[in-house]
Amino acid sequence: MSRKLHINLILAILFAICIGSPLSAWSEKLSLSECLQRARTENPTLRTNAKDLDAVKLEEKLAKSGYFPQVNAQGGYTSQLKPQGMEFEGMNIAEQDPNFASASLDITQTIYDFGRTASRKEQALNHIEAARNSYKASEQDVFLQVVKNYYGIMQNEELLTMAQDEVKQREQHMGVAKTLFEEGVTTRNDLLQAEVNLAGSRQKELSAENNLQNSWLSLNYLTGQPLTYRADLIEEEILPLDTKDTENNLLENRQEILSQRARIRAGEAAVKEASSGFYPEFYVQLGLDYVQNSKVTEQAIMGATVGFKMNIFEGNATIARHRQAVEELYREQERLRDLQDSVKLELETAKNDLTVARERIKVTKTAIEQGEENLRINSDRYKAQVGTATDVIDAQTLLSQARTDYYQALFDYRVAIARIKRALGEL
Repeated sequence: MSRKLHINLILAILFAICIGSPLSAWSEKLSLSECLQRARTENPTLRTNAKDLDAVKLEEKLAKSGYFPQVNAQGGYTSQLKPQGMEFEGMNIAEQDPNFASASLDITQTIYDFGRTASRKEQALNHIEAARNSYKASEQDVFLQVVKNYYGIMQNEELLTMAQDEVKQREQHMGVAKTLFEEGVTTRNDLLQAEVNLAGSRQKELSAENNLQNSWLSLNYLTGQPLTYRADLIEEEILPLDTKDTENNLLENRQEILSQRARIRAGEAAVKEASSGFYPEFYVQLGLDYVQNSKVTEQAIMGATVGFKMNIFEGNATIARHRQAVEELYREQERLRDLQDSVKLELETAKNDLTVARERIKVTKTAIEQGEENLRINSDRYKAQVGTATDVIDAQTLLSQARTDYYQALFDYRVAIARIKRALGEL
């Protein structure tokens, strides 16, 4: 064999090894921290909420405009059939040109409006603070979803492996049942029973694979990755906080509560603004008016005015606006009380679930050991023809259930820790 043929054969073998090797050997490693960071910058929902926050920030500029003067300009050209005139001793004297240009410029500055502009600015600032804290709250909600899907993928990977193991167990049992049937030791019923249970296990395997793929799709959406993206997840645990000190500050740190308090302050400012409608507004105005007219000596007139304006009656609209602002404030205060109770309930529920999940992990670990021993004993008894096929299948089912319960308890434990951190606003 020539040297060139040897080289080609070696390259072909290496290529075959690379193709046949598991893809995971070259897969990217992905940690929970990296997923959370990707969600912070790439999540579609958070990106949309960030744009909403930018829009709310413009309210401050709009509210501050009341502190600056208003400048208005106007101009035009008028053509009349006949110019305006007057009768004097039987003569008609024109007072203006038939065609003329006109222009005006006025600058108006509010001097005092009983806190109306200041109240609008206060509302805007509190709306911005409320929106900023709402964004942080939505970020925490997205992070909790990321945690659930991250650990959900780990759980589904384990459940898929368990389903594959169960298929192997069913296949082994069916092989034993088939051998014993062919030897005439057992009836065909044992073989049929084994085939039916094997088909059920294969369906379970397909379902586990589907759940795993769906979990990846959800995680990729939450983190802004392509739907086809896959990686090897790193076993990274969320360390629980020392909740003794944090619980005391629960109502001071939770983003939703801070946001709601800002809305209440904005509501109080809205009541002040509505109240200012009962009072006048003082202003100063500078004006320049020009009318093209060859009949007069002064075509441009400048003037200054110090005055006030006040609405006397507008169909009780001012009273209605004030009452509406007061009712909205009461509603926001009720929402705060309900939110505080809801947050406390959320924390206590997560703590209870954490305690129960921790105990479930201990119990299910023992159950798995017992289930494995039970399956070994019943398999040996069936082979020795002192046990039944039903005993073996029941033992396999019990072991699968124990393993499923364990992975579910582990998932619930990890998620409960994340829920506690979410309740404390520290995820």
